[in-house]
Amino acid sequence: MSLLSQGYSVVVPAYNSGEILPLLVERLQPVLAATGQPFELVIVNDGSRDNTWPVIKELAAKHSWVRGICNMRNYGQHNALLAGIRAARFSVTITMDDDLQHPPEELPKLMEALNDDRDVVYAPPDKEQHGFLRDLASVITKTALQSAMGSKTAKQSSAWRIFRTKIRDAFEQCHAPMVSIDVLLTWGTTRFAACPLRHDERTIGKSNYTFRKLVRHAFNMMTGFSVMPLQVASIIGFAFTLFGFGVLAYVLIGYFIRGSSVAGFPFLASVIAIFSGAQLFALGIIGEYLARMHFRIMEKPTYVIREDTEADRVPVAPVRQQDKVL
Repeated sequence: MSLLSQGYSVVVPAYNSGEILPLLVERLQPVLAATGQPFELVIVNDGSRDNTWPVIKELAAKHSWVRGICNMRNYGQHNALLAGIRAARFSVTITMDDDLQHPPEELPKLMEALNDDRDVVYAPPDKEQHGFLRDLASVITKTALQSAMGSKTAKQSSAWRIFRTKIRDAFEQCHAPMVSIDVLLTWGTTRFAACPLRHDERTIGKSNYTFRKLVRHAFNMMTGFSVMPLQVASIIGFAFTLFGFGVLAYVLIGYFIRGSSVAGFPFLASVIAIFSGAQLFALGIIGEYLARMHFRIMEKPTYVIREDTEADRVPVAPVRQQDKVL
C-alpha cells in the first residue's frame, strides 16, 4: 500500500439512489470543508437499475472531490464498500449509507470520537426508528456479528462507521465472494468503540434491506466467518445422543417393571423423526460450509469494476472556485 495523506475519505455504496445523491453531496460538502483537511467522496454504484451511475458521473464532473466507481453488477453492500475502501486515498475512512438516514451534520461528533485509543468507531442510532420485524432482524444480525467478530462492540455496530484507512492492509488479500466489513476490520485491530448519533428517517425511496435480506446476511456471516453453527450442531448432536440413551433406559425399565415393551409404531416413528431431523440439520450446516468452500475454490470475484471516473487522477483538496463554500 502507498503512503496515505492526511484527510478524510467518505465511502458510500449506492443502489437505485440517483434521486438523493445530489442532496447528499450538497450536505456533505460544508461539513467536510469545515474540517480544514483534504477530503474525497467515493460513491460506488452497485449495479443500480435507475439513473444512479449517470448522476454519479455528473457529480464527479462538477466536483473535484467526488469520485465514482461502477461495479459490473450488484455484488451486495459490503462488497461495494470493500471496493470503495480499497480506493480510499486518505488516512481516515468514513462509511455511510446513501439515503441520508446518516445525517452528514453529525459527522464532526464521529470524527472527534476517533481518538488515539481507538481505531474503529461505530455510530449506532441513539433511538431505533424501524418497525418490529426490521428491529428483530437487526438484533439477529448483530448477534451473528458478535459471534463472528468476537467483540461486544458488535452489538453497537452500524453501517455508519469511521476507521483508520491503514487497517485495510489486514484484509488486502481477501477475495472471497461474500464479505463482512465489520469482521474484516477485526482482522486489523481490536480497538473498537461506539458513538451513538442521531439517525433520520428516509424521506426519498424505500430501504433495500428487508427482514429477509438482513437474516440472510446474518446467516452468511455466521457460516462465512464463524464456526458457531458447527458448534451448535455438535451440541445438538450430543443432546440427542443423551436423549437416545434416555429413551433406551425408559424402554428397558418399562420392560423389566411392567413385563411389556413400549407401544410400537407411534413411539418408534416419533423417535426416528426426531433423530432424522437432527441429522439433517447438522448435514445442512456442513453443506453451507462446503458451499462457501466451493465458491472460494471457483475464485468467484468479490467485485469487478466496470468504470472509474478518475482512476488516474490524484485527488486534491477542493480548491476549484465552484466548490468553495459561500
